[in-house]
Amino acid sequence: MTEALIFDMDGTMIDSMAYHAQSWVLFARQHGLRIEIDDLMRRTTGRTGAECMRELFQRDLTNDEAWALIAEKEQIYRELFGPVFAEVAGFKSFYAQALAGGLKLGVGTAGDQHNIAFALSHLQLAPAPQAIVGGDEGHPGKPEPAIFLEVARQMKTSAADCIVFEDAPFGIEAARRAGMQAVAICSTHTPAQLAGPHVIAAVRDYHELLNSNFLETLHVATS
Repeated sequence: MTEALIFDMDGTMIDSMAYHAQSWVLFARQHGLRIEIDDLMRRTTGRTGAECMRELFQRDLTNDEAWALIAEKEQIYRELFGPVFAEVAGFKSFYAQALAGGLKLGVGTAGDQHNIAFALSHLQLAPAPQAIVGGDEGHPGKPEPAIFLEVARQMKTSAADCIVFEDAPFGIEAARRAGMQAVAICSTHTPAQLAGPHVIAAVRDYHELLNSNFLETLHVATS
């Protein structure tokens, strides 16, 4: 039975990954660092801000140092993405239909509270997700399963009854480690890059899920 859907945020709910990439390039330039952006994104997408900064600088930054740096980087990101903000196509319609079908909805992201507030202020989801867990709450980032497991715990749902929606390999792997099924949202990666025995669908966006009646095929748990 399916009780809950858990959404990653960047690249899954919102079409933001290109702007994260741009912000990394600008941030690195400001700090005199030379980066290969595709490699950096591969190594960091899904990890927490502090983990990302340690990966970028290749040294053991203190938490205060790391979070101060990520705040600077994410401010650049929000300034870039804010004027052109866009959801992953069909997300809000899918969210509304899932709610109407009796599913619990949560968010599990490596993004921090500032980026979460930024995304939700633009999306204007009503009602808000039942549980939201971010990357600055002390949990290890993906591919560790802790963020997804905490969302499930807050929704009082077993991992086996959750489906994760993810756009990145680390997130797909985190869902597997959590014991959850997954749907690959191929906004930034190919289906082959997001494959796994627990992946039950791979789509470009939520219109494909809506058009295939994905939600109607689920055995939704009812109280």
